[in-house]
Amino acid sequence: MAEITISDKDWQRVKIKVQRKYNHLTDEQLQYTPGDEEGLINRLMALINRDRKYVVFTLKKALVNIDNNRL
Repeated sequence: MAEITISDKDWQRVKIKVQRKYNHLTDEQLQYTPGDEEGLINRLMALINRDRKYVVFTLKKALVNIDNNRL
């Protein structure tokens, strides 16, 4: 089970942050369905070549600072 929960509204803002940090990622690669956090984490792990701990940390950081543009 995923360690985080992301709403569709929050994902739109988090996705922008992720795309700024990893500008090679496309909208298609960052498709997200609410409730499928596990799939998102696994996909990001493969796309950015990082381990699960880093991906979860990055997503949590983006969610905590949702109004901040930095990731």
